[in-house]
Amino acid sequence: MRPRNNIVYAPKVKYADEKHAPPRIGKGLFEWVKPVMRSKEPLILEKTGMDAAIFLRFTRMLRNIFLALSIIAIAVLLPANVIGSNRSFISSNLEGSQSFFVTMTPQYPDPSKSGSLWVHVVSVWAIDLIVAFFLWRNYGAVVRLRRQYFDSPEYLKSLHSRTLMVTDIPPADRTDEGILRLADQVEHTAGLPRAAIARNVKELPDMIDEHNENVRELESVLAKYLKNPDNLPTKRPTMRASKKYRANNGGENVDAIDYLTSRIRELEVEINHVRESVDKRNAMPFGFASYDRIEDAHTVAFAARKKHPQGTTIRLAPKPNDLIWQNLALSKKQRDWRRFWNNCWIVILTLLWIAPNALIAIFLSNLSNLASIWPAFRPNFRENQKTWSAVQGIASPALISLIYLILPIIFRRMSIRGGDTTKTSRERHVATKLYSFFVFNNLIVFSVFSVVYQFVAAVIKNRESEGAWDAILEGQFFYRLLTGLSSVSYFWVVWLLQRQLGAAADLAQMINLVWVWFCRTFMSPTPRQEIEWTAPPPFDYAVYYNYFLFYATVALCFSTLQPLVLPITALYFAIDYWLKKYLLLYVLITKTESGGQYWRVLFNRMIFATCLSNIVMGLVIRGASGGWFK
Repeated sequence: MRPRNNIVYAPKVKYADEKHAPPRIGKGLFEWVKPVMRSKEPLILEKTGMDAAIFLRFTRMLRNIFLALSIIAIAVLLPANVIGSNRSFISSNLEGSQSFFVTMTPQYPDPSKSGSLWVHVVSVWAIDLIVAFFLWRNYGAVVRLRRQYFDSPEYLKSLHSRTLMVTDIPPADRTDEGILRLADQVEHTAGLPRAAIARNVKELPDMIDEHNENVRELESVLAKYLKNPDNLPTKRPTMRASKKYRANNGGENVDAIDYLTSRIRELEVEINHVRESVDKRNAMPFGFASYDRIEDAHTVAFAARKKHPQGTTIRLAPKPNDLIWQNLALSKKQRDWRRFWNNCWIVILTLLWIAPNALIAIFLSNLSNLASIWPAFRPNFRENQKTWSAVQGIASPALISLIYLILPIIFRRMSIRGGDTTKTSRERHVATKLYSFFVFNNLIVFSVFSVVYQFVAAVIKNRESEGAWDAILEGQFFYRLLTGLSSVSYFWVVWLLQRQLGAAADLAQMINLVWVWFCRTFMSPTPRQEIEWTAPPPFDYAVYYNYFLFYATVALCFSTLQPLVLPITALYFAIDYWLKKYLLLYVLITKTESGGQYWRVLFNRMIFATCLSNIVMGLVIRGASGGWFK
């Protein structure tokens, strides 16, 4: 498909300028492999930008981490689990492939071979050291990349690199001179900046948006009407006027071309009038100060990190297209209040998802639990165990994957309402909230709830013959936790294998291919729509960073329980690194360049994932040995 559809599989070749154009690729089936393999990090940084280079470095780091851990898994952990398993018990109670996979986990430990658990302890230390080494090594590389970014001609020539943004300005200092005084209070520099306080432009942004919408609609109407200029339709296109102007037309349909043309002219007059009548006395609580030298702006920004003159916040200004302008006018108190309620709603959403997630974990991922409480389903389940095992292995991972499509949209809107002032900070917050949501619900709750269900059922069963406390002790919570986590590890193996299909689907771009073909064949696109539909789509960093962090967390947490997850995860990152490299070079663009500001979020979450895996390992040792130090 690729050689005949460059507009889908290599749109950057057409739209990128000479400096950012990717290497040329031929028409052969595998002609894209060699240019991708030869493109090193300096070329990636030049052609795709800092954020894309950081993303590929992070993906390569995960690949290298799990390749190294796979050696430990295959050479150490798998033999230790097989040797330490009670094979006579497993062979007498389980059959076929099920017994084979169970011996790879510490689910049924042999009491006479408890020394094999020390192999897990040593392996966890080795895993921690490997993760720490790669994080340290890549942190230094990211620092070098950031310095290259700050020394690049594009950054040095940009206006935002020598501009400060001042927010939360008190009313007394809401003038151009007031911004100069605030900057001078932080750090006195030789250069004098040029300051500009923001003004209240009233309804001007809404009017400009309405004007643009009307222009787009007029273009669409003309494209359909003039599709065949030599054979125009007998009737001109009509439409219903907007509610605001419907009364002037008696509520009937109007000529679309005349109505939209007149409406555009009226809006242009109104926009010019509002621009001329902006009251310069009505200043907003934010403004900008631009210096002639980058060094002066950075000196003031560095000194202002712990200083807040008159309660203001002074920092380096982001790019204009990175700003969320409507949130800049919010006061600090309003932003804090909105952020508080935003976090409350996220907590509520996370807790509300526990119930359906628990039902999936208890019944859909283990249909035997459903058969035990549903008599009508029990005979069918016993007669068709292979069929229901296939449904159990596919349905649950597929349903969880659907959640990925909805949550990012919800979290983005919540972050904007929460008061984020830049799109970069919004995307970072979306990535962190997605990661927290999935680790809590799709890893911790999903993996543990089935264990809790079985433990409570055992306690209720034994409570009649024994006391409540004795029933709890007989329930053997830690041992059930070990067996439950070992059982659910098969789900995560299947789920991580399914992610390979997701990586291939990203490269295939089938949805985009079908959509572009349908629009160009059956619709009458305007020249603007033609460009927009075939332009390189933006890359969703927040979503993919959440994917990769979540995969890494799952693999680290189940590394000793099911060592197969480590080579499977390594295979995924090894394949997806090259696929994402092609997509970032030829297909996708960075919509808002942050200059590598995602790295701190990634670094901290990898440390958290490693700590969480140590906690899981402690629980495994407790369940397998019967005590913490036994």
